[in-house]
Amino acid sequence: MANAEHLAFFDQGAVGWMNWRTLNPQIEPDLSEANLIGVNLKGAQLQGVNLRKALLDHTLLIAANLRGANLSQANLSHASLNEANLVEACLIDTTLIGADLIGAELTGANLIGADLYGANLTGVDLSEVNLIGTNLRRVNLKGADLSGAQLLRTNLSEAKLVAANLSHTNLSNANLHEAELIGAYLYKAELYKANLSEAHLSGAYLSRANLCEADLERADLRWTNLSRANLCEADLRGANLRGANLSKANLEGADLRGVNLRGTNLNNANLQGAMMPDDATHTILDFGF
Repeated sequence: MANAEHLAFFDQGAVGWMNWRTLNPQIEPDLSEANLIGVNLKGAQLQGVNLRKALLDHTLLIAANLRGANLSQANLSHASLNEANLVEACLIDTTLIGADLIGAELTGANLIGADLYGANLTGVDLSEVNLIGTNLRRVNLKGADLSGAQLLRTNLSEAKLVAANLSHTNLSNANLHEAELIGAYLYKAELYKANLSEAHLSGAYLSRANLCEADLERADLRWTNLSRANLCEADLRGANLRGANLSKANLEGADLRGVNLRGTNLNNANLQGAMMPDDATHTILDFGF
């Protein structure tokens, strides 16, 4: 529950709040569970503030300083967080459905279990951020930097990841069903047992990525770079690999039934135990070399 005294100073507006914080730097403000729905907090100085379980849906937090703030289990649905400072903020189990986070700083933030369904994170830097178990379904992450991020078991189904940087990202067991990854950079990404069924990966860079046991059924992999990628026991049934680079890729035990391999580079690829179609008419085998 919010501290009544702290909330009283907060209600005085930005000037009163800042004066109180300047005079009492040793106090850690407690605004937990406070009802701040729809309040204009543009540019507010809320660094280190306890906002756990606070109601902040539809709140204006543009350019607000929330560095190190505790926002765990808070409701920030449809909040405006453009250019907000959320560095090292605690956002565990926080609701951010439909929130606008364009230009926000999230370095070192903890978003485990957060719900960002339909949020706008276009171009946001999420490198090294903890997103384990986060709901990122239908999130806009076009051009975002997710390099080195932890996305284990994360739901990214139907997410927009066009031209996003996912190099060295851990996406093991992640759900990327129908995700848009056109032109995405996934160098050495960990995609063990990831669900990429019907995902759009045309022109993506997946060199040395680990896709062992991944579900790539009916995925669009045209002109994708999968050189030296590990696709052992991957399910590629009905996938489109036209023009893809699979040189030195490991396809041992992979299911390639119904795959389009026209113009695909399979030079030195390991196809031992791979399931090829009984009827060649179902798979176009023009290796282009």
